[in-house]
Amino acid sequence: MTLNSMKLEVEERQEGGDEMCRTIEVVSSTFAAKHYDFDFASPPSAAKEDADGDCHAEDDPFIPPLNFAMVDNGIFRSGFPDSSNFSFLQTLGLRSIIYLCPEPYPEANMEFLKSNGIKLFQFGIEGYKEPFVNIPDDMIREALKVVLDVRNHPVLIHCKRGKHRTGCLVGCLRKFQSWCLTSVFDEYQRFAAAKARVSDQRFMELFDVSTLKHLCHCNSHVRGGNDHAY
Repeated sequence: MTLNSMKLEVEERQEGGDEMCRTIEVVSSTFAAKHYDFDFASPPSAAKEDADGDCHAEDDPFIPPLNFAMVDNGIFRSGFPDSSNFSFLQTLGLRSIIYLCPEPYPEANMEFLKSNGIKLFQFGIEGYKEPFVNIPDDMIREALKVVLDVRNHPVLIHCKRGKHRTGCLVGCLRKFQSWCLTSVFDEYQRFAAAKARVSDQRFMELFDVSTLKHLCHCNSHVRGGNDHAY
């Protein structure tokens, strides 16, 4: 891997005086990406059972993060990646990561971003639990704009477990892609499983994508994916 140049920038976008998105950009590195074929929107198994029934990590050094899956061309989702996942993430050739938690990004992860020229978009959405849930519509909307901008692709979306915050953002993306609600909820539930929240699904149902329609012309491959539409 060769690093052509390196620059660290921190930007703050404010709305009503509150920080909405923290962007960290490091430019740029080049490396040979290894090709993988991914199943769309299907959480993988992180471990295998041996003949004795014991679970163990696969011998493959390319280990995906928890709940990793491909959402669309150039868009991926997962739980929080750690150092054991870095080799795998390098194969994706990421340009950007969308981080949906308020906590500071770990130093080891920041070093990985810097050494690979990856921009970090941080939207600090609190990890609420029902019944006291307040999903910030404005942050989801701003995060969607980042997802829909093909200049940020390939992009990885993640929170802690890749279930609720990530699931809401991906669900709103599916509405933008004209998926029917049944298919949106089915995908959300595949990742959230027993932790699925009615409040998350209600948020996705009520989310208005009409204000994002002006982005269609420059994101045609993201705007597609209507196999799940009515």
